[in-house]
Amino acid sequence: MDFSNKIMRATNRLGGITKTANLMECSGTTIHNWIRQGEVKNLDKAKKLAALAGMELQDIRPCR
Repeated sequence: MDFSNKIMRATNRLGGITKTANLMECSGTTIHNWIRQGEVKNLDKAKKLAALAGMELQDIRPCR
């Protein structure tokens, strides 16, 4: 499963990288890193992104 595409989908649902960064209270660079790395390592941030984008947590952060 390609999580980077799902993170990009979440970002697009929220209006792009800049808007997502503002909503997530982090930098655009952080959003780019999440997309590039294919995961949101911080569980709280992953939960928030999933909730804002209307997606499931497992779509944003792979199970460990």
